[in-house]
Amino acid sequence: MSYALYREIKKQPDLEHSLEVIRSSFFGPNQWKLILACLLMFVNWGIEARKWQVLVRSLQDISFIKAFKAVFSGQSLAVNTPNRVGEYVGRVVYLEEGNRLRGIALTIVGSLSQTIITLVAGLAGMFMMKDTITGALKHILMEVGFLKRFPELPPVAYDVIFYSVLVGVIVMLIIYFELSYLTRLLERLPFVNKYSYLIEKLEDFHWKELTRILSLSVTRYIVFVVQFILLLQFCNVDVPFWPAAGMVSVFYLVLAVVPTISTIELSLRGLAAVQLFGILSSNTFGIIAAAAGIWFINLIVPALAGSLFILGIKLFKSKREKDS
Repeated sequence: MSYALYREIKKQPDLEHSLEVIRSSFFGPNQWKLILACLLMFVNWGIEARKWQVLVRSLQDISFIKAFKAVFSGQSLAVNTPNRVGEYVGRVVYLEEGNRLRGIALTIVGSLSQTIITLVAGLAGMFMMKDTITGALKHILMEVGFLKRFPELPPVAYDVIFYSVLVGVIVMLIIYFELSYLTRLLERLPFVNKYSYLIEKLEDFHWKELTRILSLSVTRYIVFVVQFILLLQFCNVDVPFWPAAGMVSVFYLVLAVVPTISTIELSLRGLAAVQLFGILSSNTFGIIAAAAGIWFINLIVPALAGSLFILGIKLFKSKREKDS
């Protein structure tokens, strides 16, 4: 994938000019867009912290600041795990010892709500951009190895992808809003019953509370989209707002369905961004820079901060054990 990105950059005309434009943007009239995108990172993770705070309050009350540290700490462990599953472990260290394993199930509910919104928005983007993104999706799937045996996509393939994701969303929504009922069913199974204490809190979720969690996920998703468009504009990728928003939604859909880990995710992000946004703009380097920027701002910076928080926990525990 990295070599494919290199080829795409080399094909761009006036590459030196694009580099100079991005360099000048740091001190030019577009500077505020980068600053705003960075500030929105705190809004992004602040919403996620509030969501997690609401999710775990049936176990224990935690402050917003503690929840904020927890989601950052989750990011620090997520960067080296497939699709960031290590995030759950990083968060629950901020819960009391008896609540940590039970907190994982509640954290998964929050991730499920965000995934549902990502897929729904991605479907809307696919529907809106259907006539323009078929070739781009094919190229992305080929680069990640999904089409090695089937290099030629039949005309019906786009519909198959669309309706497969749609069915997945419907199933997820049923699971999400029937968590209480499904949890009670699961607890009847003998091999689940003895571990029922790990999921019993899922029975307490009412549809109103689940809708609230989902609304927070929608708000957070809007922040994602605005951040990406701001960075595209900062990098001189001149695209109209609504087509850009549609492409961003398809972009995040691709990231949601293709398994990866954050340390190699940058290549996938760059490839997907070039294929999708390249339909709207010829500024390949600017597109890659925007995709890399959103990755750095929203994932790497929080992960670095979270590492410091986790280190602080370890140092505090070591000091407390030494004093005792």
